[in-house]
Amino acid sequence: MKEQKTHGVLALICIGFSLIGFAQNPIIRNQYSADPSARVFGDRVYVYPSHDILAPEGVARKDWFCMEDYHVFSSENLTDWTDHGMIVQQNKVPWVLPNSYSMWAPDCIEKNGKYYFYFPSTPKDTVGIGKGFTIGVAVADTPTGPFLPETNPIKGVRGIDPNVFIDKDGQAYLYWSSRDIFGAKLKDNMLELDSEVKTLANLPSKGLKEGPYVFERNGIYYMTYPHVENKIERLEYAISDNPLGPFKVMGVIMDESPTGCWTNHHSIIEFKNQWYLFYHHNDYSPTFDKARSIRSDSLSFNSDGTIKKVIPTLRGIGISTADKEIQIDRYSKISEKGASIAFVDPLDHFKGWKTVLNSSDGWIQYDAVDFGKKVLKSIVVKGMSSTGGVLQIRTKGINSFLIAEVKIPVSTDWKEIKVPVAKFEEGVQNLYVTLKENNKEVEVDWISFK
Repeated sequence: MKEQKTHGVLALICIGFSLIGFAQNPIIRNQYSADPSARVFGDRVYVYPSHDILAPEGVARKDWFCMEDYHVFSSENLTDWTDHGMIVQQNKVPWVLPNSYSMWAPDCIEKNGKYYFYFPSTPKDTVGIGKGFTIGVAVADTPTGPFLPETNPIKGVRGIDPNVFIDKDGQAYLYWSSRDIFGAKLKDNMLELDSEVKTLANLPSKGLKEGPYVFERNGIYYMTYPHVENKIERLEYAISDNPLGPFKVMGVIMDESPTGCWTNHHSIIEFKNQWYLFYHHNDYSPTFDKARSIRSDSLSFNSDGTIKKVIPTLRGIGISTADKEIQIDRYSKISEKGASIAFVDPLDHFKGWKTVLNSSDGWIQYDAVDFGKKVLKSIVVKGMSSTGGVLQIRTKGINSFLIAEVKIPVSTDWKEIKVPVAKFEEGVQNLYVTLKENNKEVEVDWISFK
């Protein structure tokens, strides 16, 4: 796989921001990303993930997690995501061991107009911690920084995966993991512990558990965490009437990865009256699960407060706009035969995926496309075909109709084919794409309306 361009020295000169993600999963398209901590600040969602890279020369373990910095991403509509650039880098933190590549899962929280970014790493010997991870803080006046790291890590904390929860009374709590899950109160300065460290009781004792994320809903405190019940992690949760427990284990939020990605790590937020689960998978790196990408899907609750299991999707969250590129390979549904998904470029997975249709029985469905109120008169398909073929693009639902037929010519290169729209209907529609004829094969990168 081609190594991403934001590696090493190039990452240090990253300035400004850029639009790099869409509503479909994975939501970040320009780099590997993992362990997403999602937060609602004002009218935007901000996501603070860790940043996987492929190990550079000189790193002892080429087959392990390798992370040197953090970026922050945000969206106001959960469809268009902006990369605000690098906010913390390993060799710019006073207490972090240089070139240790251990900037693992972070979190960020706001209190009294300040933004506190918590992150784990390997400390220098001079810090007096010894071997293993500890957790530090960087502080900013805005959600996107600039963040100024504290000189020393938080005293009394040994472990990874920091998470901060602020209760309704204003008391802040820090959680972290190191085989067990630990918690303690934070002082008002958000930089020091204000209680003894407590090992949180009644969580599973068998198998690795890590990545705590705590939230409150209707008086119930939810402790959520990845747990290896069998061979790889699944997302589970427990509840309590106290932020520090004891907790009662309730069940599974998301099952183990069906393709074998060993880790999962998550956060849960409410935004505009809908709950969302942010998590990760190795979409761009299917043969190496230490290079991951963040995703999001909707989450909901039963009437008794229990969490309904989330089934991961490629379609993800948000509403796609018809006049932008619609990546139908991030489908809502797909036929069992006659349709498949593949990388556009096997040597550069960040170029994304394509849909391959090779039978009139094959189809792909992409839900929640907003056509707005202005009449869109044409459709553009970026396609390619060794045989030539005709695509039928329809709406799917009670009032389904044919939007357009698009003839894809014989070509070994991608072509953008534009044809008139046969029928237009405003509002949010579900798209249904199929091949008109058998003995043909058509590849589709994206479609868009004009």
